[in-house]
Parts: sequence; structure tokens; C-alpha cells
Amino acid sequence: MVLFRWDLRYLYRPMIDDPARLEWFVTHVVTPEWHHGHDEGRDLAEMVAERKAAFPDEGALIDAYATRFTESIPGPVPGSLELVEELDAAGVPLWAITNFADSFWKQFRATQPVFDRFRDIVVSGTEKLAKPEPEIFDLAARRFGIAPATALFIDDRRDNVEAAAALGWQVHHFTDAPTLRADFERRGLLGS
Repeated sequence: MVLFRWDLRYLYRPMIDDPARLEWFVTHVVTPEWHHGHDEGRDLAEMVAERKAAFPDEGALIDAYATRFTESIPGPVPGSLELVEELDAAGVPLWAITNFADSFWKQFRATQPVFDRFRDIVVSGTEKLAKPEPEIFDLAARRFGIAPATALFIDDRRDNVEAAAALGWQVHHFTDAPTLRADFERRGLLGS
């Protein structure tokens, strides 16, 4: 399930007034693709040093990625935390697979009690495996002690959903909480 919104623009919008420059920065300097390397377990100091060498005039903004990352997460997706609470209250076992750098995850996790409702969470940066790589799904199934066909994988990225489906997981491509709720009801996980 997609619980929190994330976009590098949330971090950088207060620092970069010009919208065109902001778009250039998040598509050329500190990009989602570059960030994904940290989700895969690359060393943060090494990544930042390399980026600062490639874009020496952007050093202070690149440093902000390392020191203020949680500002790129402005809050929960409307309705998602409530769905987690309802599923947990209904006795539905919950696990998670997240693409999240290990150090950033530890900072963020400590502030979010919703994660206490999950039996286990596979964190990409800790495992040095990231969605949509099949190995992270295989690791999760083993660690959770589940058969993929008996579990529902939810993600807002189509490539992640397709990767899970190819490995036999039931899947839901997340667009919003009301649509997901309807799917839960159809599957008998929540009452209508």
C-alpha cells in the first residue's frame, strides 16, 4: 500500500524559487533515478561527493538531499493510514516492501507509529535490493513466510506491480485509497 507522498520537489521548492530551475534541478541534478541508487544501498557520502563533482555550483542543494531528505515526504496519502488501521483491526496480517535508503528509513520510521502495525518490513537500502528487482520480492516472501499467490502486493509504480505479478503475487496498482478500499472489499478483506 502506498502510505506516504514523496517527491523531491517538496524538499527543493522552498529553496528554488524559479519553477523552471526547480524542474531542471530535479530532472538533471538530484533526480529520482539518482536517488534510486541510495534506495539500492549505495553509500550516501559517495553519491553526494560524485554529484557535487559533476555539478559543483549546486553543492549546497545537493547537501540538502543528505541532511533534509525527510522534507521530501510531506505527509500521508489521504485515506491510506486509515486503511492500514482497519486491516490491522480486522486481523489481516500486514507486511511491507519499501524502496527506502537505510539511514533515511531509520529517521523516518522513528516518527511513524503506523509501521508498528506491520509484522515485518523489507527495506531496500538495508537489503541492497530494490523494487522492481525480482530478488527483493523473493526475499520478502521467504522472510514473511508466505506464498506469493496468497499475498496482495500494492504499489503505485506500474513496473513494481508488473514485477510482482510476474512472480505470482496478487497485485493492485494503487491510484488512491477509495479505489483500494473497493478492491479490499471485493476480496473480502474489509466489509463494505
